[in-house]
Amino acid sequence: MTLKRKLSLVVATLALTAGQWAGAQTALLNVSYDVSREFYKDINTAFVASYKKSAGKDIKIDMSHAGSSKQARAVNDGLDADVITMNTVTDVDFLASTGVVAKDWRKKFPSNAAPTSSTMLFLVRNGNPKGIKDWEDLIKPDVKVIVVNPKTGGNGRMAYLAAWGQVRKKGGTDAQAAEFVSKLYKNVPVLATGGRDATTIFLQRNMGDVLITFESEVVSVDKEFGAGKVDAIHPSVSIAADNPVAVVERTVAKKGTADEARAYLNYLYTDEAQEIAAKHAIRPRNAAILKKYAGTFKPIQLFNVEEYFGSFAEAQKVHFNDGGQFDQLYTLK
Repeated sequence: MTLKRKLSLVVATLALTAGQWAGAQTALLNVSYDVSREFYKDINTAFVASYKKSAGKDIKIDMSHAGSSKQARAVNDGLDADVITMNTVTDVDFLASTGVVAKDWRKKFPSNAAPTSSTMLFLVRNGNPKGIKDWEDLIKPDVKVIVVNPKTGGNGRMAYLAAWGQVRKKGGTDAQAAEFVSKLYKNVPVLATGGRDATTIFLQRNMGDVLITFESEVVSVDKEFGAGKVDAIHPSVSIAADNPVAVVERTVAKKGTADEARAYLNYLYTDEAQEIAAKHAIRPRNAAILKKYAGTFKPIQLFNVEEYFGSFAEAQKVHFNDGGQFDQLYTLK
């Protein structure tokens, strides 16, 4: 064999190997909210196996977690997420307004592009030493509340709206709701930047008597800190919190990963993924699976944002934009 022929074979082999390596390294970046870490760890393992079986291709899912609003700003500023999986629609709407995701993102996937939902409840220390049962207990003078800053995380916005809306749901006025929320935040010693930061403040720094957070954080706490550290208290009334998802059109157009990104988000609606959600105390859309886990999802009287705030966009404008209700009610410590 001539030297030229040998060199040609080497080049061809290297090219084939490089092509195979590149194919094996197809990767998506999912930019998500703070307390979804354990959920997406399990989802990604299951999706990679499912995708290999159905498409015959390897795929890798990278994750980024932080407060949802911080994440949305990072993506807007250039973080190359292929998909975003958030805990409030305002963060996705923000990215739609800047052209990073599709304007009609809600129509791209079933259930208004929200494959799962959650609600806000209370975590208290084991044995519930302060005897906390419902929202009214959170404004008692001797109760310290840990909660996320609504300016930096969807967890915090949903907690705020839950606190306000539960007053309205019980027949109160907006003035009474504002008074209640003002008293609540007077009991907040420090605002967390995101859901996991709030949990760390509560359990590792041992601050506060009660943590307002998503229902799913109960499972995460048990796994990370050990069972028996906290008790979950389900209030009589709370807010329905959808978990919206979207493809980041700007990134997938650049990377050529649109099909993979859509396959990944579509997977969240499968029975397999819905089961994983339920096991993480995230409410599945599948009614049969939701019923199967009735022991996990305690009965709570839920209300939607639209009932008392018009829309998430209106709630953002009135309550969370600079100079809004939150700024008027909360004094930085």
